[in-house]
Amino acid sequence: MKNNIVISGAGLWNPEHTISNEELVESYNAYAALYNERHTAEIEAGELIAKPFSSAEFIEKASGIKSRFAFVKEGILDPERMRPALKERADDALSHQAEMAVKAAKIALKEANKSADQIDAVIVSCAYTQRSYPAIAIEVQHALGIEGFGFDMLVACSAATFALHRAYEMVAAGTARAVLVINPELTSPQVNYRDRDSHFIFGDVATATIIEQESSCTSEHAYRILGVKAQTSYSNNIRSNFGYLARVTDAAPYSDDKLFHQNGRKVFKEVCPMAAQHITDHVAAVGLDNTGIRRWWLHQANINMNTLIGKKLLGRTPSADEAPIVLDEYANTASAGSLIAFNRHHKDLIKGDCGVICSFGAGYSIGSLVLEKL
Repeated sequence: MKNNIVISGAGLWNPEHTISNEELVESYNAYAALYNERHTAEIEAGELIAKPFSSAEFIEKASGIKSRFAFVKEGILDPERMRPALKERADDALSHQAEMAVKAAKIALKEANKSADQIDAVIVSCAYTQRSYPAIAIEVQHALGIEGFGFDMLVACSAATFALHRAYEMVAAGTARAVLVINPELTSPQVNYRDRDSHFIFGDVATATIIEQESSCTSEHAYRILGVKAQTSYSNNIRSNFGYLARVTDAAPYSDDKLFHQNGRKVFKEVCPMAAQHITDHVAAVGLDNTGIRRWWLHQANINMNTLIGKKLLGRTPSADEAPIVLDEYANTASAGSLIAFNRHHKDLIKGDCGVICSFGAGYSIGSLVLEKL
């Protein structure tokens, strides 16, 4: 018996600010020049390593990224600061992430033809939340006027797909009529803009998705969920050590290891085959094969990873129509990447077309959903 749970609406919200590779490189190189000048003696003595310079061409070749969105641009390009200058908000004001989440949620609700009183649960799932409690999801639930319950999830770059799995299970179990899943990826505060190899990777964005029973769906574009699949395998190759324990360990709370850092070569070598096999197994488990998939909405971390995974899936390089790329414009947006691709490239599919949403990243974690257009 086919399941009757669907994605009925999707929302994508972009911050108003963008930062091009050229802007980012100009800022980083100014910082590197200042650093090298200020530490000339230590560098010459071999006590410190000189900061290397970068270029827009290097960034695009290494990642496929050309630009990224920023929730707050101020401060990021200042060589003396190199981090966004967010203004602290009062406890009774809407938090930064809740603001992003609400904006994406309203778009998804409109796409699904749903009102707040038709939603029973809210999941906010992303790579970072700005506080531990109260949950951002409960704040968003309150802001939207939704009854029921909400909770936060953290699964790094697979946070969005894992949350969609939980929503699917809740609707299947009958504990919620419809679930609103939101991914407010405010990544810029965790970027080390002083590291040449990672300062260009991330951008800010928010996505939202509605999961409900097919019988209650009234949206123009809906997708039956044929199956969900999750996989994790522990790895330190992508890590951030930021946390509340810094206060009691007396560690520097903003040192490089507390920000995003990775061993990119190992990630590429290990994650690509894992993701390709995961997807192939999942597609087969729902009675399809890779050649029967009309569209691949893949995680948007690195163009070279997506190209290799696509080749493993199809035996050739997929076309831009088959596996759309959005990271050139958005950069890596942690868990939101595959959902951005879905938001931007799903309305042209016809009834019966099948697609795969798949994320892969830190953990390692891989999550996927196989969909069929209604």
